[in-house]
This record gives sequence, C-alpha cells and structure tokens, in this order.
Amino acid sequence: MLVLLPPSEGKTAPTAGAPLDLSALSHPTLTDQRRTVLEALAKLSAHPDAARVLGTGPSLAEEVERNTRLAVEPAASASSVYSGVLYAAAGLGTLPDDARARAARGVRVVSALWGLVAPDDRIPAYRLSMAVDLPGVGPLARGWRPGLAAELDPLVGGRLVVDCRSATYAAAWRPPSGSAWVTVRVLRESGGRRTVVSHNAKHTRGVLTRHLLVRGAEPATPEELLDAAGELVGGPLRDAELGGPGRTRVLTLTVT
Repeated sequence: MLVLLPPSEGKTAPTAGAPLDLSALSHPTLTDQRRTVLEALAKLSAHPDAARVLGTGPSLAEEVERNTRLAVEPAASASSVYSGVLYAAAGLGTLPDDARARAARGVRVVSALWGLVAPDDRIPAYRLSMAVDLPGVGPLARGWRPGLAAELDPLVGGRLVVDCRSATYAAAWRPPSGSAWVTVRVLRESGGRRTVVSHNAKHTRGVLTRHLLVRGAEPATPEELLDAAGELVGGPLRDAELGGPGRTRVLTLTVT
C-alpha cells in the first residue's frame, strides 16, 4: 500500500533543532531539483511581488519572509511540521511502532518544495503551493513530474495506491498504467443532499490514513480498501462506496 497525501497549508514552525539537511531527505535523486526550487523560492520571497505570485495575503507575510531563510531555520519531522486538519486526524507522530514502520515505507507527502516527503524527513515550515508558477523554475506541478515519476513509478510496484491528494497535487504525478489506483473522495450528507466540504474531506482522509496504518493488514486491492473503510462506517462514516471500473477507481466516503 502506498498512501499519497497533500501537504497541509497549516504548518507548525519548529523553534529549535538542527537546520535542513537536503542530503538527508528520502528520495535523494530529487536533491538537485529541491535545491533549485528552494533557491528560487528564497529569491522570490524577498521580492515585493512575492505575495501575489505565491497567492498569499497580508496575514501570511511572516511565513513568506521565513521562506528567505529556510536553509538555516530549525527543522523537524514532517509529521510534526504538517499540522493541518488532515494531519491532526492522521496523528502520524503518535503511531504505534508497527504502524510507524508502515508509514515510513508506505506514506508519502507530495510537496511543491520537496517533491516527496516521508513522515520522518526533517523539514522547516514553509509557504509554497504546487499551483505556483515559480520564477526561474516554472509551473511546479509540471516541473516535478519527471522526478516524481522516476521515484514513484518503481515504488508502486504491485502495491495499491491510496490517493488522498487534492487536484493541485495530483497534477504532479499519476500512477503508471495498470496500477491499482484509488482516489479518495469525501462528501457530507445533509437533508438528503451530498456536498463537498473541505474541512470534512481533510479530516476524513486523515482518519482513513490512520486507520489503514494501525489496523495491521494492508489492503492490496480496491475491494480490500473498501472493506477497510467499511470498518469505519457507523463511527466517523455514514457510508463507503467504490466506483469504477476504470483506470482510476474512486472510494467515496460519506459523513454527516
């Protein structure tokens, strides 16, 4: 099983610790591209036009300014730096030892700055979206595609891909043809109507991620994933259904 997550917009900046060591991150073939993006981001973030290019507002000025010194900022595990709704629900930093080992080999965050991040990779807090057209680099989703394909295509092997990414991050990599690939969609049902609510979607994807890691047996097929999700029905879920067939199966989780 390979679980793909988006990074959280909300991040907790480490206040102490050694700074980033690019050479120590997982997937070292991405180091050169990481350095290129890091340097371009630092240069942009010192420019008066940075907020417009990055799509940020005045309230995020401090985070944009931090981008100029990421090479010397304290770093911590990605599981603690990413602290938004999805990650709060997944609790990757509080997993039992066996589940943490599963996460180390089977959970990856697709990142606009790092390309791929494993839960224990040490990173600083930063502000950058995959939707950004970064001066000196170009559209980030397009720029990361070759490197992500080189790393993720072999990593998939015969494993089931559980795709919890948003569309922005999904644009950076698609599994090879013939892969067992399921995207996770979350809907809220109220008054007989189903709608997409961002907070519910992020929280539920986090709950599913933790459940898949702690339950023991990893699903190997879309049908086994449906069975695993079904174990949450009656608790956080009202229903779970698997759509398809097709190259991309869709697991729809309904909450109330």
